[in-house]
Amino acid sequence: MNIERFDNEDALASTLAARLIEAISLKPRLVLGLPTGRTPVALYREVRSRSQRGHVDWSQVRTFNLDEFAGLGGGDAGSYRAYMQAELFDHVRMEPLNVGMLDGRAADLAAECARYERAIDQAGGIDIQVLGIGANGHIGFNEPADALEAETHVAALQAATRAANAGWFGGDVARVPTHALSMGMATILHAREIVLMATGEEKAAAVAGMIDGPITTRLPASLLQVHSRVTVMLDRGAALRLA
Repeated sequence: MNIERFDNEDALASTLAARLIEAISLKPRLVLGLPTGRTPVALYREVRSRSQRGHVDWSQVRTFNLDEFAGLGGGDAGSYRAYMQAELFDHVRMEPLNVGMLDGRAADLAAECARYERAIDQAGGIDIQVLGIGANGHIGFNEPADALEAETHVAALQAATRAANAGWFGGDVARVPTHALSMGMATILHAREIVLMATGEEKAAAVAGMIDGPITTRLPASLLQVHSRVTVMLDRGAALRLA
């Protein structure tokens, strides 16, 4: 893993946004895997600002988001589709058909997961997968467990993960769905390049385990150790437990 440290999350977001914009300029048909949550908010702010100032052409870029809550989709409050529209898609000139999102309202969630895998494969795979990390070491909604799902699947969310997402539901944990659709670990690891961003002291233990600990399904992010091209971008808080 290539470890990069930054004084704060704004410096991290600015650096990563510049790299993503450059990657689009070098490969207009870039396929991006994108995360949601609190950590990427600063990144998306920088990306849309740089895209608008530099007239970046997003018309051929493909995106695939990591996950979506079961039961939610489209314009539903709390859905990751609504999040992505507000934070990025409404601000750059993407073709709607190039936006890959899981539909948590699909009648058959298993079939929806299979459809998503086919769509990623038909797009030629993901060039750059951007990730966050949960305080318990999850990436996407791949929660700590005795075994992990390889491909896109329906995941049961742990209490800590639901609590961490309560802010998108008015602070009410009871409103956070109990399940979600998520890319699996193999799907994530098949990306040609992975960038994981982590901010805040609450992520420090998970980051240290991911980098210096054993590879274990009990800390899903540790599986990134087997990938040949991973960059980990950390602010001071997230790097606190590293040597």
